[in-house]
Amino acid sequence: MAANMYRVGDYVYFENSSSNPYLVRRIEELNKTANGNVEAKVVCLFRRRDISSSLNSLADSNAREFEEESKQPGVSEQQRHQLKHRELFLSRQFESLPATHIRGKCSVTLLNETDILNQYLEKEDCFFYSLVFDPVQKTLLADQGEIRVGCKFQAEIPDRLAEGESDNRNQQKMEMKVWDPDNPLTDRQIDQFLVVARAVGTFARALDCSSSIRQPSLHMSAAAASRDITLFHAMDTLQKNGYDLAKAMSTLVPQGGPVLCRDEMEEWSASEAMLFEEALEKYGKDFNDIRQDFLPWKSLASIVQFYYMWKTTDRYIQQKRLKAAEADSKLKQVYIPTYTKPNPNQIISVGSKPGMNGAGFQKGLTCESCHTTQSAQWYAWGPPNMQCRLCASCWIYWKKYGGLKTPTQLEGAARGTTEPHSRGHLSRPEAQSLSPYTTSANRAKLLAKNRQTFLLQTTKLTRLARRMCRDLLQPRRAARRPYAPINANAIKAECSIRLPKAAKTPLKIHPLVRLPLATIVKDLVAQAPLKPKTPRGTKTPINRNQLTQNRGLGGIMVKRSYETMAGAGVPFSANGRPLASGIRSSSQPAAKRQKLNPADAPNPVVFVATKDTRALRKALTHLEMRRAARRPNLPLRVKPTLMTVRPPVPLPASSHPASTNEPIVLED
Repeated sequence: MAANMYRVGDYVYFENSSSNPYLVRRIEELNKTANGNVEAKVVCLFRRRDISSSLNSLADSNAREFEEESKQPGVSEQQRHQLKHRELFLSRQFESLPATHIRGKCSVTLLNETDILNQYLEKEDCFFYSLVFDPVQKTLLADQGEIRVGCKFQAEIPDRLAEGESDNRNQQKMEMKVWDPDNPLTDRQIDQFLVVARAVGTFARALDCSSSIRQPSLHMSAAAASRDITLFHAMDTLQKNGYDLAKAMSTLVPQGGPVLCRDEMEEWSASEAMLFEEALEKYGKDFNDIRQDFLPWKSLASIVQFYYMWKTTDRYIQQKRLKAAEADSKLKQVYIPTYTKPNPNQIISVGSKPGMNGAGFQKGLTCESCHTTQSAQWYAWGPPNMQCRLCASCWIYWKKYGGLKTPTQLEGAARGTTEPHSRGHLSRPEAQSLSPYTTSANRAKLLAKNRQTFLLQTTKLTRLARRMCRDLLQPRRAARRPYAPINANAIKAECSIRLPKAAKTPLKIHPLVRLPLATIVKDLVAQAPLKPKTPRGTKTPINRNQLTQNRGLGGIMVKRSYETMAGAGVPFSANGRPLASGIRSSSQPAAKRQKLNPADAPNPVVFVATKDTRALRKALTHLEMRRAARRPNLPLRVKPTLMTVRPPVPLPASSHPASTNEPIVLED
């Protein structure tokens, strides 16, 4: 009965998917909806599999620093792997979940330097956290509420000075004495001086215009003058004047008027106080976040002082009563019975009762975590095409801790310990993208949501196995079917057998006969085209307007050749480039003109430079070359005397139009 009773403040498991691990949440409120169901307002806690690889590396460095500072005992690689499953990251993100999705309780504690990490592995359903994760900013920060325990947080007491020894410390950095309890004044005289100081403070507020607006009545001014800031000022005045009442009186009321001392309660406006109450409701006593998000113009010391003064006001007492009344009206606890429905991932073999025979998908398959072959019940795990399964105990471990007991290849053991995301930790879109039944378009949509670069690092043994076990691996067949599973254990075993024998016999290298350079150059010259052709790699974009106009024409759309493109009536400028989309064309109505993007541009025009064109470039000056580059549609004028090798190339006349119907091709 007590195990199924959940209260506010408990850390619990929530199940949002039958195949994914449980969500770890802390119950903040239990609310009853209009239809009678119970919803829980919870605080989100994240696992390592929920954050990016860069943040995982940051968490690893923080864990190494913690182990060095706290002098933790040595742990094995498997224990270190399991400790990552016990680490959580606190957040300030709230969400509402149905209370019927609760699957049990757990324990989450703040990691302390005095804790031993191995103790968390010995306890069931036990987690720890030391960093705070911000889902919006994608950052990891140290928790502000950590307990400072250790030698570095202790005060350093200096040695006592001997008699007659001088103090060589910097007196400016030392603390100043502000009150002497052995003063010559009596308690009655001190109290009378404090009453005079309050009266002077009340009179000073009456003279101040801003204070008279905020405290219009004498009662409010007297209450403000009786605060601690006035008493501290009066006691400092006595200390500075050597506890001489006459001198202290004259200091309270100088020649310019009485001294006005105001604290943070009087300095803050009503709107700033409302912002502070709103921030306190959202962040609690996290004054750094309150200053950063709500009151950046205030100092941190000012916010802290205002908080402790605000707690003495009637406003704080009223809010505390309202919260207590709301807490009384809300649910304190809820009873959730044990969830007994079968999991959809259970593997039920044909002709056997559920839970008795776990033969799995294929015979001979073992548990991906503990590699056992016997279990009362088996569960499908990972992408469907991989046909992986877990035994009953490993499935419970996967659901609670979000990982496998031992690091495997599916969890990224081959890629190193720094890579957090693995085949076993894939999200639902990534796992679906690996399926052979997913089309390329749907796969692109799924992967576009969570693009993350990954690198496959192969070992020397893997590269050797590819060459030596080519008959078993069949790399060509595996490349055509990348989703088909490969029995890596069998290939490794066969490679270890063949490796000693292969070291004695050298590999057969088939020499590649290469033609001499002169033959290759001669073939390239013989195959050189007389006219430039369109590159084979580029695809001609389809014009939608032409498709709508020529919808009645039958036939299949084929790639247009260079001659077809040149004679299709596409306008070109004098330099052979197609005109911009903004220029009107007779083949395209003005109503359907659209601005083309670079992907819809036609095939490029290739120019073959000749000796004449090269000589023409040399004849042009630098200024003429820049002018021609800025205005390629204008004809060039070159003096005939500059062309000494050959007669000048015929240039277009000055009356040449700005555009032609065909591209200009210069040939030898």
